[in-house]
Amino acid sequence: MKKYGIAGTALALLLALAGCGGDDEGGTDGAISGEITVLTQRTDIVNTVFQDYKKKFEAKYPGTSVKFEAITDYEGEVRIRMNTKEYGDVLLIPNSVTDDLLSTFFEPLGTVDELKDKYRFVRNEKILDGKVYGLALTGNAQGFVYNKKVWQQAGITAPPKTPAEFLAALTAIKDKTDAIPLYTNYKDGWPLSQWESFRGVVSGDPDAAIKLAKDDAPWAPGKEHHVIDSLLFDIVQQGLTEPDPTTTNWEQSKGMIGTGKVATMMLGSWSIVQMQDAATNKADIGYLPFPMQPNGKFHTVMAGDYKNAININSKNKATARAWIDWFTDESNYAVDQGGISALVSQPMPSTLADLTAANTEFIELSPPPKGEEGLADKIGNAAEIALNDGKYRQRIVDAARGGEERDQGRDLRRPQQEVVGRQIQDQVSG
Repeated sequence: MKKYGIAGTALALLLALAGCGGDDEGGTDGAISGEITVLTQRTDIVNTVFQDYKKKFEAKYPGTSVKFEAITDYEGEVRIRMNTKEYGDVLLIPNSVTDDLLSTFFEPLGTVDELKDKYRFVRNEKILDGKVYGLALTGNAQGFVYNKKVWQQAGITAPPKTPAEFLAALTAIKDKTDAIPLYTNYKDGWPLSQWESFRGVVSGDPDAAIKLAKDDAPWAPGKEHHVIDSLLFDIVQQGLTEPDPTTTNWEQSKGMIGTGKVATMMLGSWSIVQMQDAATNKADIGYLPFPMQPNGKFHTVMAGDYKNAININSKNKATARAWIDWFTDESNYAVDQGGISALVSQPMPSTLADLTAANTEFIELSPPPKGEEGLADKIGNAAEIALNDGKYRQRIVDAARGGEERDQGRDLRRPQQEVVGRQIQDQVSG
């Protein structure tokens, strides 16, 4: 369930594809009938849960047929397929597609004004020129999934309020239990990209992404990226993670936190249900807010996960649109997966009870000004520093473990905060 990441080379590929968009053949006003192909990343439930969705949809719309294609390397394979017109009728918008390219590959679903009162995550996610190009499968809050039993064994009964308290808690876990305090899932890479989801959480500022794009010193002490990356660096440097990050295993990690061999992992709230399913006791799995309290409160950013969208080249856009509407409004996927529903009318899920109990404020990031859609990420991509790519924070882990070389006797334990900051500053200034 990866969320983010694109390197400069992938961005260049998508820019090269910008001239190969589709036509309006088929339209969105045709009859709801015929076959559609739906691409999904859920290889684990495509032959079970999704077959039930298929039956219900086809029963509601007689004469329709839904075919699923489950893809393990979703980001990589779909990005290549988008070099042709054959990338399904309905698909999840790859995270490597920057907002300025949405109209090249996808059919608009309506305007922000038309959809914002019914759906979450449409004010600032996958929009271009006031048009919405995707509806979220589910939404996530941001924090740390953890084993409550292990934390209690270490004597920690309240969420840490500062990075220092968080480090002290992990140290207590190391000293008083047999659990790995925090598991990075370094080897798979994408779990480390999740740390960028704390953008806006540390400051409690809905405008955080807008301000980041114009900040010439985003790694200055006290600013969000300094706080986020320093916490990760300090956790690793103090030996509070797995002994050898290069040998981590994503699938095994679920059982490890579920059985108390691991205490904590930084993942979006989508992970809670998966960890509960792998737990000895589901009640052992909880969710912690990031250890900062701007304005005296914990904060979490609500954001949509992958977005269902219509291939602009689809020959059956009417049925594709009917599937997206049914999936969002009627399938109950988000609730069943423990996520935040895209429907404004749905309350927060029970999986986020820990955040609610901690009086956490839920915020959505503000929509960017016109012409600045995805600007911070485009600047990072152009500088070959993709903040949403796990490779960026793999480098921080490497540095914290002592894997970085020393430059003229200068300690490079925190090279990213200086080097990356200078590169982004150069992009902004240029």
